[in-house]
Amino acid sequence: MRLAVISDIHGNLRALETVHREIKAAAPDLIVNLGDCLSGPLWPEETAQYLAAQGWPTVRGNHDRELAETPADDLGESDVFANRYLSRESREWIAALPATMSVGSDIFLCHGSPSSDEIFLLEEDGGNHFFPSTEGAVRHKLGNVTAGLVLCGHSHTPRVVQVSESQTVLNPGSVGVQAFPGLTATGSPHARYAVATHRNGRWSFDLRAIDYDWAEAAGRANASGFGNWAHGLATGFAADAIGS
Repeated sequence: MRLAVISDIHGNLRALETVHREIKAAAPDLIVNLGDCLSGPLWPEETAQYLAAQGWPTVRGNHDRELAETPADDLGESDVFANRYLSRESREWIAALPATMSVGSDIFLCHGSPSSDEIFLLEEDGGNHFFPSTEGAVRHKLGNVTAGLVLCGHSHTPRVVQVSESQTVLNPGSVGVQAFPGLTATGSPHARYAVATHRNGRWSFDLRAIDYDWAEAAGRANASGFGNWAHGLATGFAADAIGS
């Protein structure tokens, strides 16, 4: 079995389109999406339409939840932008996304961690920075999830962590946003995703970083009044304040 894993698109349709073209050429058995689909100063409505048309198994991220449940006056900056442009159909699509999902009996999908879309499964939140969780902390955050492959996003940081001989956690990184202050700075603007392959009872992983037109994405952010996003999109390094 070959599984393509995407996460944290944040409305970056240009990155998503390029990633999807590469994935289609590789012809995996399934594509799954780990959430934070639309929030950001880019193409929220167009991205929602694209994703809804694909019908991929998708869990909601913390920003998806905010867009679906939080009054507009209480939203953060990047969510305010997305909220302004979303159609009724797109709001209904994002509101219907589940918090977690199982694919078969041995693959578990979440955005942050099994218990919360805001808790990093593989990292600890230090306030203005984060750092890798210990083995014990990862086990604790997994709770009673025993699936052999656990897929998470949220931190925008590509990682593979083997919790035990029978359980591995994969974060594919972010399709659309490579930097935000105090947390992730991948150091390049390439779009990230991953392919997981199950063969002879074991998983192996290909963490991908691919070229796309990030200059267009950065220009879109600038035109929307988000110069801080534009810097991160163009460089992979964080400006002073970029939404997570």
